Amino acid sequence: MIDRRTFLAASAGAALAAACRAAEPARKPSYGEIAVETRKRLEAIRATLGPGGRLGVAAIDTGSGHEMLFDADSRYSMASTFKLPLAAAVLAQAEQGKLSVDEALPFGAGDPLDNSPTVKANLALGRLPVWQLCAAAVEVSDNSAANLLLRRIGGPEAVTRFVRACGDPVTRLDRFEMELNSNLPGDPRDTTSPAAMARLVRKLVLGDVLTRENRNRLSLWMKKSVPGPDRLKAGFPVPPWLVGHKTGTGANGAVNDVAIAWRSGKAPVVVACYQSGGTADRPARFAAHAAVGRLVAETSA
Repeated sequence: MIDRRTFLAASAGAALAAACRAAEPARKPSYGEIAVETRKRLEAIRATLGPGGRLGVAAIDTGSGHEMLFDADSRYSMASTFKLPLAAAVLAQAEQGKLSVDEALPFGAGDPLDNSPTVKANLALGRLPVWQLCAAAVEVSDNSAANLLLRRIGGPEAVTRFVRACGDPVTRLDRFEMELNSNLPGDPRDTTSPAAMARLVRKLVLGDVLTRENRNRLSLWMKKSVPGPDRLKAGFPVPPWLVGHKTGTGANGAVNDVAIAWRSGKAPVVVACYQSGGTADRPARFAAHAAVGRLVAETSA
């Protein structure tokens, strides 16, 4: 039986707790607290990709640590989003003294692949420094530049070793351009998960894996990236947001984007959005990315 003193003490404690809760300022819901609403919106975005369409999203508010995850642990073909960790792997080797960013890598008239604007523009010169090839790979998704860098650092397996050293157990690179874009169902080669890529990019650009100088290089190249302005970037209103990103496009509906969104006075948000399968055309897929960007911007604290 509860005596009168115990009852009064419990009542006073409950009243005090209620008063404290009432005094707390209103707080914007975190990603997790609005999971039901968020999931419905993401499911609606996925539906726009058509039957069989897949959508994977991972967004990290680096200030609060809150994550928005939607099919975020499934594997997706990286396509050209691999070029961001590739550039980071090259910079890391430069920091270790294994190469110099000023080292010129040679190429010839038979080397350029499709979508290699920087290498093609410099065929007469026949060589470009490592730093310029890194910039070309990220800023204009130059395929030949990516392959030149891959060969210099030890091939696709060198990128995989690098991301493992960064604590990423998922992302893997197995082939060179253009073969890595095949996106065959069930093929684990050249894949990542949205969660793994978002966390990796956070470490590479905002963490301490690289020196401040090289982190600044990566973020600048992302901000100057030309392809895909109608993907994630289109969903973040300007101002207050400034978005840097790296796109990737492959076969069988692989239409991807990885972004970091900055705003004054707030911690940046990292977003990885991957698509595969479905029947949607390219404009619909780009619009799906923009819708994801809008959702992340609206729900960020």
